[in-house]
Amino acid sequence: MKQSLKTQWFGNIRGDILSGILVAIALIPEAIAFSIIAGVDPMVGLYASFSIAVIIAFVGGRPGMISAATGAMALLMVPLVRDHGLEYLLAATILTGVIQLLFGVFKVAKVMKFIPRAVMIGFVNALAILIFMAQVPHFIGINTMTYVFVAITLAIIYIVPRFFKAIPAPLIALVVLTVVAIYSGFELRTVGDLGTISQTLPSFLLPDVPFNLETLSIIFPYSLALAIVGLLESLLTANIVDDMTDTTSDKNKEARGQGIANFVTGFFGGMAGCAMIGQSVINVKSGGRGRLSALVAGTFLMFLIIVLGNVVVQIPMPVLVGIMIMVSIGTFDWASFTYLKKAPKTDSIVMVATVAIVVYTHDLSIGVLAGVLLSAIFFVSKISKIKVEKRLLDATQYRVEGQLFFASVEDFLEKFDFDIEREKVIIDFTDAHIWDDSGVGAVDRVVLKFRENANEVEVTGLDAGSQKLVDQLAIFKSSNAKLPTH
Repeated sequence: MKQSLKTQWFGNIRGDILSGILVAIALIPEAIAFSIIAGVDPMVGLYASFSIAVIIAFVGGRPGMISAATGAMALLMVPLVRDHGLEYLLAATILTGVIQLLFGVFKVAKVMKFIPRAVMIGFVNALAILIFMAQVPHFIGINTMTYVFVAITLAIIYIVPRFFKAIPAPLIALVVLTVVAIYSGFELRTVGDLGTISQTLPSFLLPDVPFNLETLSIIFPYSLALAIVGLLESLLTANIVDDMTDTTSDKNKEARGQGIANFVTGFFGGMAGCAMIGQSVINVKSGGRGRLSALVAGTFLMFLIIVLGNVVVQIPMPVLVGIMIMVSIGTFDWASFTYLKKAPKTDSIVMVATVAIVVYTHDLSIGVLAGVLLSAIFFVSKISKIKVEKRLLDATQYRVEGQLFFASVEDFLEKFDFDIEREKVIIDFTDAHIWDDSGVGAVDRVVLKFRENANEVEVTGLDAGSQKLVDQLAIFKSSNAKLPTH
């Protein structure tokens, strides 16, 4: 059920603060990495993560969900930054916000109901695999101590909660192992190895681009792609957090909130972002439930950069790798192996295809859209089977069963014997429904072809929807109608 505003902010203060602190620390290496992917300065991703997390805490529709700079969005920015530079990216970020805000106003979130469960499971599993794959370069083939720190981190995360739950285990692992790494002198990669952190606050600025149609023509395709991918990932993540917390959320408000966050972020030197399933899972599993967790994550992120920047750069990457491996393990839907055995084959194929396409392309939107399209094809194939039974009574009667539309027209036409002459033919649609112009066109062809041989044709049993389409589109009702040529 939806929570009251007071509960959303102050119903879980300690849990939200502690989880928000952990999320802030985990955000830093990801924001830097995503900036590098996009081809911009690390501070662009860090400023974006700060701004989006803080703003979405107030205007988002899903309490407890974390939004910031993301890899899916960063990948889309690469050509724009390469060809036109950072200023055009900031302008595109602002326009992205406007488009997402309009999507929210016009309630585009309704399209979520068209995403099948098989695609959702595939999306989650693919994301878990991508999260794990992103960690591989940070610990495979580096040195033995890196493996040791990753292993100890995972041990702390999974063992400590059995005896002590007051502080999130990942936060304990982060603090303890950072201290050990700093004072031991072990050779470990750190956050500072990813990029330079400037200890400065973001400032308001207008993108230095010409305000004309040429600029709009450059940034609009990127902004539209960013808006769609950002909303798709945000709304899917909101569904996942809904399930994890057994609560509901306002998806249209979330769409508007994402738009507002990106719009403002563009004026403060940040790149476009969206909800982050990895950080959202960290937040929820660490006890975060309310809006306060996102606010703490954003503000503490900036506190770390400004005040503790010299310490942050010394955080060992193996510890963050261990935390993200925990996230990937927790994100993966292990019950999906059972699902593959029990679900219809078509659903299993959709799930596997979604996972495979996302992992291959590293693009969540392509995988989800492919999964939805594949589901639609399977669904159309399933319902396009139409049955026509011929009976010889006082008249030649054809009883139609099934759905008559563009995909079943060919099978429908093959069921009739047009050789009879000067007889009465009854086509009974009591157990059928006509859905589109193609279906009406098929009925036209059958009726008019029978009439060519001087047969008397009667169409009966049409339900209200089918009758309305026939009244609007059918040719055979006209006395001088001729067989359509199409």
